[in-house]
Amino acid sequence: MILAAAQTRPKRYDTEANLLDHYSLIELAAKNGAQLIVFPEMSITGYEREHAAQLAFQENDSRLQHLITLSQKNSITIIAGAPIVIDSEMFIGQFIIAPDRSVSIYTKQFLHEGEDDYFVSSFNYNPMIELENKKISFAICADIDNPKHPENASKKATDVYIASIFFSPNGIPNAYRDLQSYAEKHKMNVLMSNFAGESWGYASAGQSAFWNNKGELIGQMNDSDSGLLLVEKRNDNWTSKVVKI
Repeated sequence: MILAAAQTRPKRYDTEANLLDHYSLIELAAKNGAQLIVFPEMSITGYEREHAAQLAFQENDSRLQHLITLSQKNSITIIAGAPIVIDSEMFIGQFIIAPDRSVSIYTKQFLHEGEDDYFVSSFNYNPMIELENKKISFAICADIDNPKHPENASKKATDVYIASIFFSPNGIPNAYRDLQSYAEKHKMNVLMSNFAGESWGYASAGQSAFWNNKGELIGQMNDSDSGLLLVEKRNDNWTSKVVKI
């Protein structure tokens, strides 16, 4: 099993450019044998609140078509985020695009203070997927601040817990502490994807990372580079490498 966390630098208000970055990183991940790639929180648009309505995606948005094609062509599952409108309500969500061209949606369950002025939360959109008979579940940013979230994932026998985040340099130590703790406590492998550079006018901390189910840090990126953190499982051991772009 090979998984990839993408670390990107979103361009504000330029969804087309951000999608081009996604395409390139998906192809790069596939060339390195990845069966899954995850991007940061609201990766397609960059993290936005006030302008989320103008940037939002619909459930069956036509802009997803090339991502669907790339997923099928490369046999890779893609997890990419955006503000998503479902039944006239706005969510912080992510599209989970499978090689069979199916698209499911995960929505953020626990919002940061201030996000509820623009978004709603829901527990109704919480899919799991399987890869090589391993169960994978998802989290977006503030979800990982609430211990109930990984606990609920553990109750569903999650093998890999995947977190798409936008954490600042001040916040990333807490993310590392919590994710390591969840990996060890719940015996889950944890893959985290964060932005490098800025989003929403604020610095992001990068440092996308992976912990095995013993809570051991197997690999991480630095705080500034764009690229991929690739992790590979052989037998019961994980190895990692970073591919910069």
